[in-house]
Amino acid sequence: MSETTIKIDLSKSPGEHDNIHNRWHPDIPMITTVEPGTELTLECMDWTGGQVSNNDSAEDVRDVDLSEVHYLTGPIGVKGAEPGDLLVVDILDLGAFENEQWGFNGMFAQENGGGFLTDLYPEARKSIWDFHGIYANSRHVPGVNFAGIMHPGLIGCLPSKELLEEWNRREQELIDTDPHRVPELATAPYAPTAHMGRMTGAKAKEAAAEAARTVPPREHGGNCDIKDLTKGSRVFFPVYVPEAGLSMGDLHFSQGDGEITFCGAIEMAGWIRVRVNLIKDGVRKYAVRNPIFQPSTLQPEYKKHLIFEGISVTDSGKQHYLDAHLAYRQACVNAIEYLKQFGYSGAQGYAILGTAPVQGHISGIVDIPNACATLFLPTEIFDFDINPTTEGPIKMAPADDIPTAPWKG
Repeated sequence: MSETTIKIDLSKSPGEHDNIHNRWHPDIPMITTVEPGTELTLECMDWTGGQVSNNDSAEDVRDVDLSEVHYLTGPIGVKGAEPGDLLVVDILDLGAFENEQWGFNGMFAQENGGGFLTDLYPEARKSIWDFHGIYANSRHVPGVNFAGIMHPGLIGCLPSKELLEEWNRREQELIDTDPHRVPELATAPYAPTAHMGRMTGAKAKEAAAEAARTVPPREHGGNCDIKDLTKGSRVFFPVYVPEAGLSMGDLHFSQGDGEITFCGAIEMAGWIRVRVNLIKDGVRKYAVRNPIFQPSTLQPEYKKHLIFEGISVTDSGKQHYLDAHLAYRQACVNAIEYLKQFGYSGAQGYAILGTAPVQGHISGIVDIPNACATLFLPTEIFDFDINPTTEGPIKMAPADDIPTAPWKG
């Protein structure tokens, strides 16, 4: 079986690489084209392209330019792939670079993207996590140590011209409902910071003006942030352009369901090994609209959990109708409030839910008026017992809070 390796140089900026791009557009040239059955190893920058450092300041997270991200390695062409096929991608292995055994979790300022709980935690925060084989711990969030589920947060194929136009139409329509909202409702095309891979000159400038940002998941895959897509998993992507144009990046060491802090996983630079194949005419055969995912059999063996419930009722007591977003928010808030009783700050609890392998479930979506969402927090990741007892919670040793950086005026 043939092999291909795509390398990057972390000492250079993303813009100095022509095998990296940070927008979706059908005309971005393939960096290589391979036969079905080929195995590839792709090296990837962290999603910010090196904007965040291993230190005890959150100013770099505060100052991240979100118009530049995500930096993706690719696109990879697959010979014989045509629109309407399914591209089959097996994730064979992945990991951090040998000399980059650390990652970061960021909470973005409300003025710069925010997060799931941005109303409660509006300022930029950062925690650094050190890797020890399959385990991670943090000097900023003491008392926890867990096995990561390494995975690509972002992976997908190039869109067709028609699909790109549809994305831009519907997302701009949403933005127009509240164009001055902070954080914004969606991210419109923005040419000045677009990096279009091997496109150059006037063609690159023209494409950058309409190229889609990489923030959300869409029909082609994209920023799905599915924590279970670790080695041993398989993905079936609809093909929209000749040769498919597969790209990936935004590697995570670990993540909780929902990636709730926005930069919610443990972000890392590293490498990923995949194998590509085709199912001809697979979109029609299987009525595929969005990618289909087969998770890996490899999972951390955490069997003991505390399950926190949330329902469709706001903190002030306003009832909503089957609002699963609100219900999951309330489950997260309830878990954070619980962790605070053991000495964690709210931000540390928030970071734990974003980075540890917690599970999020929609447990009930039919019992009017309340949707019921649940968050499964593994208790075995803690160095002490967090289960309720008659003695009450035991405060862990106090520690400095996660570094915070106020917004710059």
